[in-house]
Amino acid sequence: MTTQPSLTIGRIAQSAGVAIDTIRFYEREGLLPEPRRRPSGYREYDASAVSRLRFIRRAKDLGFTLDEIRELLALSADRHGGVEGVRERAAARLKAIDDRIAELQRVRDGLAELVDACPGHGSPEDCPILKALAEPTP
Repeated sequence: MTTQPSLTIGRIAQSAGVAIDTIRFYEREGLLPEPRRRPSGYREYDASAVSRLRFIRRAKDLGFTLDEIRELLALSADRHGGVEGVRERAAARLKAIDDRIAELQRVRDGLAELVDACPGHGSPEDCPILKALAEPTP
């Protein structure tokens, strides 16, 4: 019987590209299972922890929240309907990103209009940017 080598928290942090405090946080949040402990109290991980941490990091990079990542991890273990659920979560995240991009584009366009309208000199009372910021919102 071959046993997997155990890894320290520092080793898996380095391998997964995350901070040690991040690993502890993910453990508290239930995203990463509690590791075995050595008699000295040190955490002892196996290679699967590195894969899981990379999964979490990449999901965060794609904009998934911790709750969504928790769902994705659960779905990844579902051999029957998991892929469909993962696709649904990813499609929902994509829609949220598209909505956010559209909102940012609207804000950008409005700000660009104000910058173009401002001469950059004169009294503050005549500044179109300051006027727009002081107006009541509709």
